[in-house]
Amino acid sequence: MLQDNFGRRFYYLRLSVTDICNYRCNYCLPEGIGCGRSLEGENPLSVAEVGTLVRAFASLGTEKVRLTGGEPSLRKDLVPLLEAVRASDKIRRLAITTNGYRLPSQIDDWHHAGLDQVNVSIDSLDPDQFHHITGHNRLDKALAGLDRALALGIDTKVNAVLMRQYNLAELDNFLAWIRETPVTLRFIELMRTGDNREFFASNHVSGGDIETLLLREGWEQVIRTRDAGPAREYFHPDYAGRIGLITPYGKDFCASCNRLRVSAQGKLHLCLFADQGFDMREIIADGDSEALAAHIRELIVDKTAGHQLHEGFTGATRNLAMLGG
Repeated sequence: MLQDNFGRRFYYLRLSVTDICNYRCNYCLPEGIGCGRSLEGENPLSVAEVGTLVRAFASLGTEKVRLTGGEPSLRKDLVPLLEAVRASDKIRRLAITTNGYRLPSQIDDWHHAGLDQVNVSIDSLDPDQFHHITGHNRLDKALAGLDRALALGIDTKVNAVLMRQYNLAELDNFLAWIRETPVTLRFIELMRTGDNREFFASNHVSGGDIETLLLREGWEQVIRTRDAGPAREYFHPDYAGRIGLITPYGKDFCASCNRLRVSAQGKLHLCLFADQGFDMREIIADGDSEALAAHIRELIVDKTAGHQLHEGFTGATRNLAMLGG
């Protein structure tokens, strides 16, 4: 079992398969992540390397793996990547986070490869506002892909970054939507990064304020599973869907940490917000999952108690898809 010096156990791996994204979300990187770069030049982990990595983590007690980005669907070998994760019988849950750009055309293949859960980033249900936030007029595609995922029986979640000037006024519309739609809608607190300080100051909304509203309206908190992501989830008997809150600025956010992150190039980040990662690429490339597992066990002792966001630390997390677990 993988456990740090604070008694936290890690059942959940978030594996980035690319840093590149084809959206230009205003809260992330206005010009897009890695625009103009090629996946080949990025040199992400190969399918075989992902297999080695997953076997190592599975031997250490990991039960859930989420593929993230950037935008994972930009990988032409995404299906083989999913199959490489699914090949380990110790991985009970396989998930992916996507902006939904290619979801309608690809979700059936992902399902066939063994996908259990999909998280789709939908920051607005208004087509014009969605276009304004993301730079793309593809809300209809994301919603169509989401409907297909539900039809296939895939556990489907929606990520929306809360922003005071853009989608906070849509809260009632979001709630009306999940009254009939059986998805978990997770509101993510906007994070301050190294280059969005003014945007953060104008748009940050405390998840605690949303939680107060939910509790007042009769929502109740769901008991967390040990491989759950960072969201606190709530249910209401009158709603088909649920609400989740991801509040990195909330009290005790780090106390329940159960997840680690590996970058597209094989660096282990002991915190989702860590500025630097530990390069494991050479060991991964050797294909020896036992040696890799031993190395990971050595590295975990350096995990700190908290992320220090309250002290103004911004770390390396610029793409909030990293948080949407």
